[in-house]
Parts: sequence; C-alpha cells; structure tokens
Amino acid sequence: MKTSKILYLACCAAAVFLLCVSAGCIGSGGDDDSLKNTLVYAGEGSDTLNPVINDHTELVDLIFSGLMKYDANANPVPDLAESCVYDSDTKTYTFLLKKGVVWHDGKPFTSADVVYTYELLALDDNFISSVKSNYQDILSVSAPDEYTVVFVMKDHNAAMLSYFTRGIVPKHILAGQDVATSPFNQNPVGTGRYKFVEWDRAGNMIVLARNTDYYGQVPTIERIIYKVVASMNLKTTMLTTGEADLAWVNANYANTFRGNAGYQNFDFRSADYRGISMNFNHAFWKNNADSVAVLNYAIDKNAIVRSVAHGHGFAAYSPIQLSEYGGNTNADIYSYDPQKFAREMEKLGWVKGSDGIYERNGQKFHFTCHVNANEEERVDIANLCAKGLKDLGVDMEVHVLANWNFAAYDSFISGYACEFDPDMIYIDYVTGASNNNMAYSNAEVDRLLTAGRHETDPEKRAAIYREFEETYAKQPGVVFIMYLDANYVGIPGIRGIDTTRVLGHHAVGVLWNIEEWTLSR
Repeated sequence: MKTSKILYLACCAAAVFLLCVSAGCIGSGGDDDSLKNTLVYAGEGSDTLNPVINDHTELVDLIFSGLMKYDANANPVPDLAESCVYDSDTKTYTFLLKKGVVWHDGKPFTSADVVYTYELLALDDNFISSVKSNYQDILSVSAPDEYTVVFVMKDHNAAMLSYFTRGIVPKHILAGQDVATSPFNQNPVGTGRYKFVEWDRAGNMIVLARNTDYYGQVPTIERIIYKVVASMNLKTTMLTTGEADLAWVNANYANTFRGNAGYQNFDFRSADYRGISMNFNHAFWKNNADSVAVLNYAIDKNAIVRSVAHGHGFAAYSPIQLSEYGGNTNADIYSYDPQKFAREMEKLGWVKGSDGIYERNGQKFHFTCHVNANEEERVDIANLCAKGLKDLGVDMEVHVLANWNFAAYDSFISGYACEFDPDMIYIDYVTGASNNNMAYSNAEVDRLLTAGRHETDPEKRAAIYREFEETYAKQPGVVFIMYLDANYVGIPGIRGIDTTRVLGHHAVGVLWNIEEWTLSR
C-alpha cells in the first residue's frame, strides 16, 4: 500500500473519530461537557491490565494503587498505606492501611486483598510473572486485622519499598480463579484514580473514567480515552489531525512539532536504553559468548545517537547509567575503534574469509537480529549497527517484524529501563531470574547484584553497583547503544505535566501526577 493511501486512510479514521467524539458516542453515558474534559492519549498496547502480570503500562498505574507510590523524585512514599515501619532486627515490615478505601465496584479494600496479592507474587510457586524475582525475599505475609499487614523477610531487600508500589488486586474477584486467564485481566477493578469503563478492541481504545470515590486527590480530567497505537508515524498523524491530545513519539517526529503554536513539546529525561541483546539460548552465542564485548569497538555509537536521537539521547555503556548508584565512568571502556576491533578479533581466533566475514572453528560470524517494525528508531539502530558491523567483517542479519518473536532469533534490538532502584535489573541479569529471557549468566554478576540487593549501608551498596558496572562491561550480554530522551507532544490546553521525574521504558510514567492536570479546548 502506498504511503499516500495510508495517510488518506489515517485521516479518514481521524475524521470518523472526531465526528464520534462530537456526537458523544465514545464510552458509555458521556455528554458534550464531559467529552470536552476527555484526554485522548495515544499509547502502548497490552493484552492484560493486571499489575501482578503486566509490568509495563500507564493504564495499570491509573487503575490500581499500591501500598506505596513514587513521588516526583522517584522516592517511594505511602499510598494505600497510612504508614510503614521496618524492624531491621526481625526483618519485618508492618503496614497500617488507610481506612475507608473502596474498590471501583464499591467493595471495601482490606488487608485480605494485600495478603492475597503478595501470596501470589511471593509464595505461589504455580503463579508465573516476569517480576516474581522481586518478591523472592518475602518469607510470609499476614493480616493481624483488617487494616494491618505484616511482611516477614528472609533477608533485607534494599529495594523492597520500591516493590511495594505494585498495584494491589481484589481478592473478592480473583480468589479461586486462574489469574493468568481470568476475564479480570481485560475488565479490571482497582482502587486507583481512574475506573475502567470499556475496552473497544474493534476501535483499539480503552476508556477510563475518574474515580470520584478516590481516597486521594480526585483528578480534574474526567475521562481518558487510551488509543492503542504501535506506530510512531500513526501517532504523529493522530496528533496532526486532532485524533490524539497527547502522545510519546521519537525525537525525529517530536522535532516536527517544535515551534508550532498548536502544540506543546514535553521533554523528559529517560532511563530507556537500546542495545543488541544476545540470546544465549541459541547455539551461536553459546559457542561465541566471548565475542560479545568486542562488538562495542565496531559500532560508532555517537554517530548513531546523532542520526537517531537528533540531540535527544546519548551513548550507553551501562544498564544503570542513570541510577543514583550507577554511572561509573570506569565501566565506559569501549570506544569506536576499528583497528582495535581487528586486533581483538585476531586474539579471539577469528580470521576473515574470502567474503570478508570473520570465521572461527568453521563458523561464520553471522547472527540474526529481530527488530520491531513499529519502533522506527529501533529499525534505524539495527540497520546502522548492521552496516557498521558488516563493514568490519561481522554479518548481523536484521529481521524487521510487525510482532514480537525475539526468542526465535540470535539477538534482538532491546529496550529496557532502570529509572528507580538499581535492583530493578536483578530480574533481567541474574541467572535464572524471572525476566532473564535471554539466558545471560555470569557468576560474578550474580554475586554482585545479590549483594547489592541485600546491603543495608548505602555507601557500600553504591560501591557494589560501581563494581557491577565494571564487571558486566567486561562480559556483557547486551551491546549497549544509546539512551533516549522521552519526547511527548500535546495540545496547548494540557496543563500540569511535570517533567521532573525520570521516565521508564517506552517513556512510561508521564501520567504520574495526572490528578494535577487540567484540560481546556
């Protein structure tokens, strides 16, 4: 299909959407006044809206509340909890809960819901979740009464207050069900700032209404229409045609709106990094794990940053580079150096064949790399990396796909973020951890990340993570390329967006203070 036809269809869809909004036909029970106070957000898609399963969506944080939440400076503070006390001698957290909190269906929120949620995450061996390793230090969770919850820990976990920000799910709905397949996952009930109204799959949108019974500050914006949009190009079209009020787009698209009085640009610092993640489940990297690090010399990362980020990013060397405990420049040990790359390849026993591609033990230095077609900056990164590597004798075969299937390939262009406590990377980098899908394993990395998790002294903890950065750099599972700023574009009538906080993967977190936003048209 030609580009002009795609744009024509997108504009037609936008026109239909706007006619629908003016007629008041989106959601249920809306009128013209409420639609004027409806924020249309173009965001990332998801198959489920359940905080114990899904760790990456703006919607989950709007619908659900945790015992704790993050403030503007990314510090965990009480949310559903009235208070929290930690006894270091007994390794016990005692939470006193807010009274009078109700679920969106009107049922009372109690300590039984907290116990149910954390028994799933920490104690149910049959329950599978990518974040499960974050809760492995919980020994028991109990409720002495309806408004008290006690967690006994196996060991001190320095990041535990951060992990208590996870949304609590309702026992009265989920008990006795298979949580992984429950209809609840597409029809959620929480205690958060917004209630779920409907999921229109045909229209690719999710509708939320503000929770007027919310225990905290009730949002001013009455409704959120969350348009599920994967393509950056389509998000940009929706902004220009008026089909979206706010969207995260890449730096290239964001720059097209700068200086236009009809829009606002919101630029956040982001911990969102991109790299080439190697799949150690596959034979190529099982046999050639010693040759990951040397690829750093063959990629001109600064040139890629200039090409892809247009000044809104910087070269990466560590997964915790933006953490308060990270950014150890002693771990920044690679620079673009084709001559050194050649020398290091020779030391590793690689020799160029007649086609210019390195060979070792009868095997070409050829590997496949998956990249998501919907993320143009990843496609650009993949192609630029592939060209640079090919010029120097490494054949990275890029496969651009519309749907994720990275497990089938030797590598993929990855995106992760560590915007809060550095222990966030534990689940990705420790051997056998719950989100270590690429089977990276390094005994010394395991030791350091485990020590950092359990250390009580902040200065000693910082030293551990500095050592981790240097250790990982020498034997990486990811060739880090760049960090991206989080670039949002919105209409002029949005007020209250606070760019203080460092955002996460795919710029998640922009709605962190939405109860303070206002909207005018």
